[in-house]
Amino acid sequence: MIEIKNHRYIFLLLLVGLCLFPGASAAPTMELVVSQYATDGVTILNTTSVTFQWMEEHLPVQGDGVIHYYHQGPVFVESKEGQWDRNETANFKDMGAVRGTALRDLCDLVGGMVPGDEVMVKAMDGYHVEFPYENIYYPKSRQGNISVCWFNGEEAAIGERQGTGYPPSYHVGMRLLFLADTSTNSEGKHVFGNWDMHEVMPPERIHLFDNLYPSTSGYTVKWVDEVRVYRGGYHGSFDNLPKSYESKMNETYPPPPTKGPMILPTILAACGAVFLLQRKSS
Repeated sequence: MIEIKNHRYIFLLLLVGLCLFPGASAAPTMELVVSQYATDGVTILNTTSVTFQWMEEHLPVQGDGVIHYYHQGPVFVESKEGQWDRNETANFKDMGAVRGTALRDLCDLVGGMVPGDEVMVKAMDGYHVEFPYENIYYPKSRQGNISVCWFNGEEAAIGERQGTGYPPSYHVGMRLLFLADTSTNSEGKHVFGNWDMHEVMPPERIHLFDNLYPSTSGYTVKWVDEVRVYRGGYHGSFDNLPKSYESKMNETYPPPPTKGPMILPTILAACGAVFLLQRKSS
């Protein structure tokens, strides 16, 4: 057994540990910024900031904290028809027994939407999704209200662990979910399925996993920190938003995790330092 006699060695070993287990790049959100953008996609016409406590107290609450809501992941079969899974038979994702606030009520805080507008929902790590006016203000029952959820009353029985209660205990919150009804599910579950997406979403807003397989799980943005209304629609990048674009909102984000290739050199350097210190002290 190796005996460590010098506290300097302990420090270096701790440094190695930090390199091996870098911090997460996102965390539960407690508030979000709601903004309305002009047709140029840059000029902010109106903006406000709200906490989940304020939303619960002042806006209509969606969900009851008891009923579980589900999205559907990709169905890995060769048949295109089978991938859409019209009868909702496979790969349900239990999103918990949530409560939250409808996107339309958040949009109304900054002037609302009109036909031709789109709303972006963005996470603190830069991931974002967009939806047209009709899906926000006139959702079909098979879709349900698209909502920013800030409470989970019961953990999923299987699959991803959500955390329960309010953020940060609800550790994937705030999270975007579709609170669909049971009309298209033979088991009576509140599932926003892949065929539901086919029927209610414009083709350009359908989410495909790996650009191949329909999956409504791609809409379930974690750690929502912004809602943006774009007059005339969103015409920017569909990749993660770059930090330079975010800087005008004066936001800060946790640093990204250290990439794998950088870990080995750090370990080797730390081990070398330990060896040199050992020789010096012997």
